[in-house]
Amino acid sequence: MALFRKAKNQNYDLWSGCAWYVPGVGGMFTLLGLLLCGTVLGMVAMLALTPLGMEVMTEYGNLISYPLMFIPALIYARLKSKGNELFEKGYALDSSNFAPVGGIWMALLCILGTVALAFDLDALTAVMPAMPDYLEEALKSMTQGKLWINFLCVSIFAPLFEEWLCRGLVLRGLLNRKRPDGSSMKPAYAIMLSALFFAVIHLNIWQALPAFIIGCFMGYVYYKTGSLKLTMLIHFVNNTIALAAGQSEALKDCETWMDVLPAALYWLLFAAFALLLVLVLRKISTISTARPEGGSDEVSAESLSL
Repeated sequence: MALFRKAKNQNYDLWSGCAWYVPGVGGMFTLLGLLLCGTVLGMVAMLALTPLGMEVMTEYGNLISYPLMFIPALIYARLKSKGNELFEKGYALDSSNFAPVGGIWMALLCILGTVALAFDLDALTAVMPAMPDYLEEALKSMTQGKLWINFLCVSIFAPLFEEWLCRGLVLRGLLNRKRPDGSSMKPAYAIMLSALFFAVIHLNIWQALPAFIIGCFMGYVYYKTGSLKLTMLIHFVNNTIALAAGQSEALKDCETWMDVLPAALYWLLFAAFALLLVLVLRKISTISTARPEGGSDEVSAESLSL
């Protein structure tokens, strides 16, 4: 996948140059701080659109501000990686360790698992306190309006940039960062800590709790396979389901699936999807990792010059 590999002319493509940056817990907080700086940068960019009118700023602001949020972290990670390249071991952000399941089957399992998890997380939404009106309106604005803008921001930008940061940098770093005694963080702790990071960057509890749970699912997939492609696929499917529900006239005023389905059918589907998720996880668990740190391939500068 060219997006993650070094070009023959030695000019790095988008992200493969981050392979030698392996952040630990301290690095995770640094990346969080840089993301906050990027958020300010994005807000400034949105305000720059104000002379064009509020409608233009509202409709098109996220197209500019959202990618800008990740620029400081991207620059920092690339610089740190370049400085470490000659002295430390690198780990690919994206690998393809799918045996014995296979890549196509893994993609299908991830899609099924995401649909099942998205439905069952609806029960969590149902028991949470009501969302404040201002936040509800802000979130609705991300799933209503011009479809192509919302699709680009919600279904393309979010999986691309957030997976690069949360799994490609944070989780990969936590799994592979070596302590002075040569040991590394236990995979379960690394997965949960990266999922917590993923939850925190959503900045509100109503998104954070579901984000933590689905972040654990994506983290487990990444630990087993090292595949950023798969976690982006999971993120894409999850966000696109939410976008489709927000665009639907029949569903736009419904808070949960409980408002749509009869109770008996809802809980029957809940149980069926829970069973499906268990089966998906059991199949994913059959993937063997060559290293205790997970499925990310070790890389050298030569190995990326393809």
